[in-house]
Amino acid sequence: MNSETKRLTTAQALVNFLRNQYVERDGKETAFFAGVWGIFGHGNVAGVGQALQQNLHFRYYLARNEQAMVHAATAFAKMSNRLRAFACTSSVGPGATNMITGAATATINRLPVLLLPGDIFARRNVAPVLQQLESPNSQDISVNDAFKPVSRYWDRINRPDQLPSALMEAMRVLTSPAETGAVVLALPEDVQAEAWDYPAKLFEKRLWHIARPMADRSLLAEAIKLISAAKAPLIIAGGGVIYGEANAALASFVEQTGIRIAETQAGKGSLAHDHPQNLGAIGVTGTPGANASAREADLVIALGTRLSDFTTASKTAFQNPEVRFININIAEVDAYKHAALPLVADVRVVLEELSAGLGNYRVPEDYRARTARLNEDWATEVARLVHSQADSRITQCEVIDIVNSFCGRKDVVVCAAGSLPGDLHKLWRTSDPKGYHLEYGYSCMGYEIAGGLGVKMADPSRNVYVMVGDGSYLMMSSEIVTSIQEGHKLIIVVLDNHGFGSIGGLSKEIGSDGFGTSYRHRRRDSGLLNGEPLAVDFCANAASLGALTMRAWTREDLQHALEYARKQGKTTVIVVEVEKGSGAPGYETWWDVPVAEVSESESVKQARVRWEEAVKRERYFL
Repeated sequence: MNSETKRLTTAQALVNFLRNQYVERDGKETAFFAGVWGIFGHGNVAGVGQALQQNLHFRYYLARNEQAMVHAATAFAKMSNRLRAFACTSSVGPGATNMITGAATATINRLPVLLLPGDIFARRNVAPVLQQLESPNSQDISVNDAFKPVSRYWDRINRPDQLPSALMEAMRVLTSPAETGAVVLALPEDVQAEAWDYPAKLFEKRLWHIARPMADRSLLAEAIKLISAAKAPLIIAGGGVIYGEANAALASFVEQTGIRIAETQAGKGSLAHDHPQNLGAIGVTGTPGANASAREADLVIALGTRLSDFTTASKTAFQNPEVRFININIAEVDAYKHAALPLVADVRVVLEELSAGLGNYRVPEDYRARTARLNEDWATEVARLVHSQADSRITQCEVIDIVNSFCGRKDVVVCAAGSLPGDLHKLWRTSDPKGYHLEYGYSCMGYEIAGGLGVKMADPSRNVYVMVGDGSYLMMSSEIVTSIQEGHKLIIVVLDNHGFGSIGGLSKEIGSDGFGTSYRHRRRDSGLLNGEPLAVDFCANAASLGALTMRAWTREDLQHALEYARKQGKTTVIVVEVEKGSGAPGYETWWDVPVAEVSESESVKQARVRWEEAVKRERYFL
């Protein structure tokens, strides 16, 4: 070996490379990788595991579930505005495929995570090895090929000398605001342990610049003309506002122009909840004011949003026949949606340039007055929703209000799936851009506790409140153990409504009366799952994992439990039994879930009639 090379195993070279990658945006530099999550098995223990053991300054984190560790890494990246990330390593076989759901979650939400699944032997003389999927059509296939559709970049390292080029491509994608998502480097277990003389330059500190590209000049000028002519414009603020740290630019822009904004799930917190031009949530889980404004808008300015079906109410939200769209997005695929004027650029840069170009433009006076009335009407409705009902079990809306009122301005709420995200989107009062952490691109049940851990790791100074339904809790509570292992305290509020509240409500809407959505015993006489509710002791379960626990039955109980949890030094779980179906209603919106065209059920037939009428409002934007 000469002075310009280092003889290392593939796994050792990989780890040495990762610990020397840095990113820079706006002159601020930070190490990109915070470490490696992993669970070891025969497919990675002798390769990546050995390499991590001799690099103790590059921290290894032991998870309890491979899917959960990817969720924690994804939440960490989201909380870090995509400027920091984790790698995740697993063994070959089920350990690897357990990460696929996490990969999809990261990719759909455009969040960077590096996955390093072990793979079958590159040399084939010992095949089939333990946990190998055999194919009669090819020997060049493994279960890791299943990552391809849910990854932004995928590669298999069949020789040690392939690693350098793969690593450079991996970093290009991970650090790209437009292209980022799950990056997969499949590592055959024999290749991980093989050595090669790697160029020493590969292990030098490398700085990746995160650019803020400007919009095309002619398209920017056209956008200024469209905004200047608008009488009823609406801004939809998506996650790109927060990832791009464009909050101050957005506040300045709306205060200058008077334009209202509405927020997606990922964009909630783009403006403080009490900003006079913030109408709150939009779409299927939106407020009446935001959805009415969408329906009437003659111009929609979409900032860093994918314009998913929940945001657009399945293409029914925008009913003004003359409506136009301006999409400001770093990703070209999003900028062109809805036949928009596409400004493929950094959101903050474009907002600053629009502010300069619009001069004295302001929306009409009656528009500004109506904005105030819409917010006043919503405040009245919120008071109704969170008011305690006499002689009834505490409602989900009340729980949200109590926890929200208890939180500090910098505290973070974490959620992902079920009926909670809809109510949180409407009701949670967000004061800080990072105070609301909802994984709603994939709405992955089981994300919540692992995601809360990732949030806490990204910013240990904040209190993290994980709000999770009983269904999601039962799917993945394992990372309670990891939070205790790492000393990262979470306050977990479990809302128990004995089943799947969100899908139960949807089932009723489509005429199926909540079939298969409640946690009940099977009746011997009918054979149906409609017996007595299952008694699940969530406090006992959480206590067995090492958490402190409390049960709350009333508002006072919950307030006392939150006070107790805040004083404790480790993860605390509070269990609250809530009234099923007690969430907030939908407002002026609709979601396309097709109903059976033929059925023996009268309720399904009626639901089909309603669906056929509602679907007529869906629009093509061409």
